[in-house]
Amino acid sequence: MRRLAGLAAIAVSVTLGGCEVGPDFLRPSAPDVDGYTKEPLSVQTAAARTRGGEAQRFVQDMDIPGQWWALFHSEPLNQLIEQSLANNPDLDAAQAALRQAQENARAGEGPLFPNVSAGLQAERERFSGATFGQPGATSTFSLVTPSLNVSYAPDVFGGTRRQIESLLAQADYQRFQLEATYLTLTSNVVVAAVQEASLRGQIAATQDIIKDQTDQLGVVRQRFVLGASSQADVLTQEATLAQTRATLPPLQKQLAQERDQLAALAGRFPSQGVDETFELDSLRLPQDLPVSLASRLVEQRPDVRAAEAQMHAASANVGVATANQLPQFSITGSLGTVASGFTNMFAPGTGVWSIAGGISQTLFDAGTLLHKKRAAVAAFDQAAAQYRSTVIKAFQNVADALRALQSDADALVAQSAAERSAFASLDLARRQYQLGAIDYLTLLNAQRTWQQARISLVQAEANRYADTAALFQALGGGWWHRTDVAQSGDAATPH
Repeated sequence: MRRLAGLAAIAVSVTLGGCEVGPDFLRPSAPDVDGYTKEPLSVQTAAARTRGGEAQRFVQDMDIPGQWWALFHSEPLNQLIEQSLANNPDLDAAQAALRQAQENARAGEGPLFPNVSAGLQAERERFSGATFGQPGATSTFSLVTPSLNVSYAPDVFGGTRRQIESLLAQADYQRFQLEATYLTLTSNVVVAAVQEASLRGQIAATQDIIKDQTDQLGVVRQRFVLGASSQADVLTQEATLAQTRATLPPLQKQLAQERDQLAALAGRFPSQGVDETFELDSLRLPQDLPVSLASRLVEQRPDVRAAEAQMHAASANVGVATANQLPQFSITGSLGTVASGFTNMFAPGTGVWSIAGGISQTLFDAGTLLHKKRAAVAAFDQAAAQYRSTVIKAFQNVADALRALQSDADALVAQSAAERSAFASLDLARRQYQLGAIDYLTLLNAQRTWQQARISLVQAEANRYADTAALFQALGGGWWHRTDVAQSGDAATPH
């Protein structure tokens, strides 16, 4: 036992004193850029005199709360997201993938230590002397052989440690994949809720337009009876009303599908649905918007951190492939007894033991190990290129969201003014038509202009909410303030 203990101590000391071949991974530096757009951004957006028309201010280096959706001040939205986080199967799958990767990383540490196994073999045997030319000499005996075996492959060149490094990096990758799934889920719920609110607003506007056109049809019919309008005017108004009514079912279909989408995000079947409903009037537009420093974006985006972890794993795999080209060492030992029965297992003179060491080096393999190393290097180059691509896409997402918010505000100002002008024009056209000052075609054009402006205004209002959610998603969504998943390894706060 002392010899085996010494063997294990020597093996561990050899491993700890060994080197690690292959490149040491260095985290990529943040891009050397100052902002997200070529020209400076405005300090705040334009303001409009309509629902959701408040000016939004861009606050440099403002922190992002973990529950950023609470900034919309909608209790139904908070409740639905809470249900989605508890029941969505995609999130459950991502959490299971993280646990799997973490367990694989722990399992990968096993080869750093000696493998110890115990065995016991018991035999009952009849011996015949005929084997030696003495047929009459026979004997029956028992043989018991307990043993303790130790085997170990010293990690002299660090191949095992590089493999563990790769497994830990893969666990970090799954950690950030979980964060990306979390961010995508919460963002999708917010956007789906805004889309539902937009559709409800468009349906309400369409119903108002239908009511207005129905009232106007009554006026045209009355004028026709009095001989002030033609039958063609009546038919045209009826056709216009029918066309407007025809736009209602598609909106109702989209609303039903959006409700199904919300049910699916909450982990429910369409037949179960969700209780929460959303209107634009029930959502508050966040007025202070974060604009993280460009140097911090690579820390905050979970997809960038996941790409970095993939590059780290690929770097460690180069070390594994390099170590496989070098000599491989092994140490084995066994301790046991050979006795004629269980009662004699530890009798004097029955002990046996052995210690062996070995070294092997591949001399010819037709370039297999060399090409595997080259493949590992190519995989690292691929991961590095994918990382750069992910970083560029992350900056593009933020830039697109910032530009969209400014454009949305300008569009809402213009659309609000257009709707007010269109309504005023329609109101004037109605009075003039009743007095016979204009023909029906002029009234019809005013109706159509107001109808289009009314629907476009609702869509412009909803765009501000949806693109605000897109900015929070593009900046990483404040995952570093979450506490429902424990931080591990490199998955630390970016601040």
